[in-house]
Amino acid sequence: MTTQRIRISWPAGHLTATLAVDSPTATALVQALPIASTARTWGEEVYFDTPVSVAREADARQVVEPGTVAFWTDGDALALPYGPTPISRGDECRLASPCNVLGSIDGDPRQLATVRDGDPIRVETA
Repeated sequence: MTTQRIRISWPAGHLTATLAVDSPTATALVQALPIASTARTWGEEVYFDTPVSVAREADARQVVEPGTVAFWTDGDALALPYGPTPISRGDECRLASPCNVLGSIDGDPRQLATVRDGDPIRVETA
C-alpha cells in the first residue's frame, strides 16, 4: 500500500494524517492539493468543501472510527469525525451517508475539537 501524509491547518492548530493513495479518491485529493476551504462542524465532525468530485467507492462506510479521514461524495467534502455526530447511536462516529475512507489522522483526533464553524482550513502535503 502506498501512503501520503497531509497536513490540515486551522487558526487554533494543525494535525497530520496518513492517506492510502491506492484509492482513487485519495489520489484525486492529493492531486488537488493545496486546498483552502471553510470548516463546518456537525456534532464532533469537521467537514469542508474540496474541488474534488468522485464516485462513492464499493467499500464506502457510514460508521467509522474516530480520526478516520473520509470523503463525503454527496457533498464533495472531506469529513473528519472525532466523536459522535447528531445521528450517531451511542459513542459511534456516524457520517451523514456512506463515505469513501481515505486514511486516518496521526495522533489524537480530538485536536479537531478546536476547529470552529467558519474557520479557514487548509490541506497540503505534509
